[in-house]
Parts: sequence; C-alpha cells; structure tokens
Amino acid sequence: MLSITGSSPSRFCDGVSRRGFLRLGALGLGGLTMPQLLKAEAAQPSAGKKAIIMIFLPGGPPHQDMWDLKMDAPSEIRGEFRPIKTKVPGIEICELFPKMAAMMDKFSILRSVVGSTGQHAAEQCLTGRGNQNMPAGGWPSIGAVMSKIHGQGAPGVPAFVGLSPKMGHGPWADPGRAGFLGPAHSPFQPNGGGASDLTLNNITLDRLADRKALLTSFDNMRRDVDASGMMGAMDAFQQQAMGVLTSSRLAEALNLDKEDKAVRARYGGGSMKCRDDGGPECPEQFLMARRLVEAGVRCVTVGFNRWDWHGNNFGQSRQVFPQLDNGLTALVEDLHQSGLDKDVSVVVWGEFGRTPQINKDAGRDHWPRVSCAALACGGMQHGQVIGSTDRLGGEPASRPVDFQEVFATLYHAAGIDTKTATINDLNGRPRYLVEEQFKPMPELVG
Repeated sequence: MLSITGSSPSRFCDGVSRRGFLRLGALGLGGLTMPQLLKAEAAQPSAGKKAIIMIFLPGGPPHQDMWDLKMDAPSEIRGEFRPIKTKVPGIEICELFPKMAAMMDKFSILRSVVGSTGQHAAEQCLTGRGNQNMPAGGWPSIGAVMSKIHGQGAPGVPAFVGLSPKMGHGPWADPGRAGFLGPAHSPFQPNGGGASDLTLNNITLDRLADRKALLTSFDNMRRDVDASGMMGAMDAFQQQAMGVLTSSRLAEALNLDKEDKAVRARYGGGSMKCRDDGGPECPEQFLMARRLVEAGVRCVTVGFNRWDWHGNNFGQSRQVFPQLDNGLTALVEDLHQSGLDKDVSVVVWGEFGRTPQINKDAGRDHWPRVSCAALACGGMQHGQVIGSTDRLGGEPASRPVDFQEVFATLYHAAGIDTKTATINDLNGRPRYLVEEQFKPMPELVG
C-alpha cells in the first residue's frame, strides 16, 4: 500500500482534520494493490462523463416529516411540521426544506419506495438487493458495477470512491462492496482506516500539489526500493499507480481548499466527526462528491448524518433537515451550472422509513413497509412526485417503487441497458444487474 501522510493544518468543515492521509494500494479490501486495480480497469471501455452520486441517510429518514407530510392524520401521527408550496404547483414538502422547495423542478420525490428487508444497513441502498439468495462473494454495489462496465473516467482517477468514514454502527459505514466482481472494483476510501505498509514521509497535502517536490520524493523512494532489488518488478501499471499521485488529479479533487469560500459556504458547515454511531454531519461531503465526479470518478457514495430517531424526532429534524437542504441543493445547482446534470445522477435515501405513530419519546421507530427517496439530474424528467402513501403514511397507496426499479433507472441514466448488460459471478454465470421484472421508471426516463 502507498500512503501520503498529512501534517498540514488544512481542515474539513468545522475544524476537524480533513485529510490525515491519502491512501493508494490495498484499498482496505482484499489486499489488492493499486497497480492491479488499474490493470483491471484498463481493459474497460470509457463512457464519457456518466456517473452516480449515492447519498445514504443512515438509520432510516422519517418520510412523513420530510417529503410526504400527512396533515389530515391525527396529531399522534401528523407531527410538528407544516408543508410549504414548491416551485412545482401541487407539490408540497416540509417547511424545513425551503431551498429544495424553490428548485423542486430539478427534483423528483418517490413517496412509495417498497421492498426494504428491514436491515439496519446501507447494503440494500448500495446493491438494490437484500441478503436472500445471495451468490458466492455477494452482490456487487452500484459503484462496483459502474467500475466494471464503464471503467475509469479519467487516467489516474479511481472509478469508484466511497467517502463514508468508520461509524459506530459498522453496517451504516459500508461504502459499497465489490461482491463477486472482486477487489479490483472495490471503492477507493480516502477516509478509510488501517495501517500503511509504505509511507512517503513528510509529504503533506500542500506538497502534493508541488509536483517538483513530489517527484523528488519519488526519486528518493525509487532509489530505496531499487536498492532492495524490487524496482525491476515494476511494470507499466505500477508506474501508472505512481501517476495517480504525480498527476495530482485525484488530490486536487479531494482538496476542498481549491474551492471558493463562497461556494463552500453554500454547502453549509458541520463536522466530519460522526454523530453517535452514525455518519458525519458534514454537507461538504457533497461538495467533495461533486469535485470527484468532475475529475472522472464514476460513482461516489456518501453516508450523511444519523437518522435513527427513536426519540426527539422533531428536535433532531430541526437540526439535520436544514443541513441536508443546504448540501443537496448546492450539489444539484452546481451540477446544473457545470452542465453535468445530464450525465451525473443523484439519489438520496435510507434503508427504510419510520412509523406513522409517534412513540412516547417523541420519536418514530423502524418501518420497512414504505419509505421515500429523492432523485435529481441524470438527464431525467424531474419536477414530479411519484407514488403515494395512505392517509397515515404507513402503506403505499399508489405506484409502489422497488429498490431495484430505482437501480434500473440509475443504470439507464448512466447509459447501461439493464435488459442486456450482464456481469459474470464467481462461477462464470452471467448475472443481470436487476431482476427481469424491474425496468427503468417510465415517469423519469420516458
């Protein structure tokens, strides 16, 4: 593995160290080296700028308090928030999402997501599937599939990046696994843990941008490696792995100091420190995701905040909803302004919804029977609500949407035909990306 230690005072959000190190090599899974990853991806075709940003809300967001308010329900179900009108006539959402309401023509709300397995984990949001009838090696995540089918979007840039850091509840921190596709399609994790095997001492993020200093350091390292007799084994792909660093393209994308302060302010503050056992409350992760897809990453997964509110649901909503409103609308606005809205899809969701009934602790409990999601960009037809729930928000009333149907839609937007595209499992058996009955959503893709 190759790591770059960070000793500069640069910070991420509210003063927490943004980058302790930049790691290239084992990727935290399977011990695969970066040269092997690049070698596996080199044979894959390019697909322009097609990419997906997956924002996972760990714990299960309260759908009836966000984008599906039930004002006709009894008080013990209705909650404390009021709906507000949006830019699209007839669509109303929670008053704590004013920025999203002002640009509702750029979003689609799914109010009837069904098929949750009830697992308190990111897995189904990342694969579209549950843990039943799982093949050997497990189902690959959407990032691994994008890596396999589309390959690298730019030289020296990983196809798949997972921004979720380690969390107290491990299954929420899953950035998306490679499954039966193998470690070559695992995510690059800039916030991952683990000890490094090889460290370039004194290389900070600031010096990473200084190519002359970096190349001098590599020259010194090469001499050390050559003295051990290992240098002769370096092939073109190992040298390309070095190119990931010397080109500094990935490092540029990960360095938020390159952004204008006004742009960063639009995304909102917050700390990369995780909330309890959940994810970090830092909307600047959305900014980093945008920078990564601009650099050529095919899929970026983000774990945002903690949503398992069995108590004080409304107090926590007042804190977290505005953070999501800021970060999500800034991301979508920037994708439109840069012209990437036709190529980059954004999806926001959690593993399940919350109970209609408010419990004795003013919280809502787990509810796998229906949940919500928001989609943006991807060249889709937005400005609509798809599906509905009953008067209490507990059951789908119309147009149920399965997790795999959302995946079929995201793949379609990424230029992948789910009717024909297959990937081979460990037994060499071709597997479709979604089950045969699931098609891209006609409301979104025509």
